[in-house]
Amino acid sequence: MQPTAPELEILKQLWYKQPRTARELHDHIAPLYDWSYSSTRKTLERMGEKKFIYSEAQGNKRIYFAKLDKMTTLARITKDFATRVLELDGPLPIAMFADSKLISNTEIDDLEKLLNDLQQPVKGE
Repeated sequence: MQPTAPELEILKQLWYKQPRTARELHDHIAPLYDWSYSSTRKTLERMGEKKFIYSEAQGNKRIYFAKLDKMTTLARITKDFATRVLELDGPLPIAMFADSKLISNTEIDDLEKLLNDLQQPVKGE
């Protein structure tokens, strides 16, 4: 199961810096989706049910952490988009990530390996 666009925005914020409170996450996502605070809280609840994130109590508030690994998640999303939307069968050009604000130069090598691993046929196919 892949994250929806709003879920991915929340994950990206957690990958940049975690933990974060629901209010901090809402302050980022509300302008993008014109959401109420309760919509953000409901999305966080669903993400927890999906095991995308987890939370801990800190005083009278909850703080949130990403449970999904950034590079694995990005590799799966990228591979899915490339095959399902672009109908690409071969290896993906890793250079397309060179100017990413989300992926560091050291992470690009990890992403390339993950994409190559996803390209390998599964035994029995």
